[in-house]
Amino acid sequence: MAMCFFPIHGWRQKAGGLFRLVPVLLSLLVTAVVAGPAFAVCQLVADAPYRAPGPDEMRIWRASLQANEVQIRYIGHSTFELETPKGVRIATDYNDSVRPLLPPDVATMNGAHSTHYSISPDPNIEHLLYGWNPKGGPLDHDITVEDVRIRNIQTNIRGWDGEERRLGNSIFIFEVADMCIAHLGHLHHRLTQEDLVRLGQIDVVFAAIDNSSTLRLDSLMDVLESIGPAMVVPMHFHFSGALQAFVGRAQEAGYDIVRAQTPALIVSRSSLPTRKTAYIMMPGGA
Repeated sequence: MAMCFFPIHGWRQKAGGLFRLVPVLLSLLVTAVVAGPAFAVCQLVADAPYRAPGPDEMRIWRASLQANEVQIRYIGHSTFELETPKGVRIATDYNDSVRPLLPPDVATMNGAHSTHYSISPDPNIEHLLYGWNPKGGPLDHDITVEDVRIRNIQTNIRGWDGEERRLGNSIFIFEVADMCIAHLGHLHHRLTQEDLVRLGQIDVVFAAIDNSSTLRLDSLMDVLESIGPAMVVPMHFHFSGALQAFVGRAQEAGYDIVRAQTPALIVSRSSLPTRKTAYIMMPGGA
């Protein structure tokens, strides 16, 4: 192997020149940071899947999460995207109208109507979990994908004709990062004691608050009280005045109201509120 040697005097000259450049480089770096917006590194990484990469830029697919963190992004309607520490992405109430930009690893669906399920799901989805059995009867899920366990509890729903449809909805529970997160789906009735026992202790609940096609607010607040999560994240508030009505009832029930600045949230057990909280995110699309 050929080896190169530099005269000591020449090396010192080069090193001296480099050392003299250090203050200049530091000054330029400080100027750039002050002049532009100060983004945390984790924010840049977390946002990466949702913006188009530059011509010479590699797309980053995963959020920079610690082992005890989960990212929640409100896509719209009843669709949230959850991302686990190992990068598993889950889309709830996956449908053909409102979807994450990238196909998820897991998609859960409910059978109330077409904004809660897909008739043409992306073929790249590895795990497609129906909340109802298209053939009728019960359908139980209990799977583990990398670092998340996903299970369901079926409930009955009403059809547009007012008739009850048995087991047409599922509450999906995601056990990840030492937390239990539940998506109530298109819930149409109060939960039974058996439902509550099967749910267990839930930390974060996604709840439909439309006060029309799902539970009325009186019943919904009873359900939330019986579950007792640290955080309720409202969804399905497309009806005029629904969000305002829920906020009023939640305040009456002693909830702290937090209005998020972005449609994304990174949550961990240590960051859960100590008082029951309604955490309101506006839909953020993909």
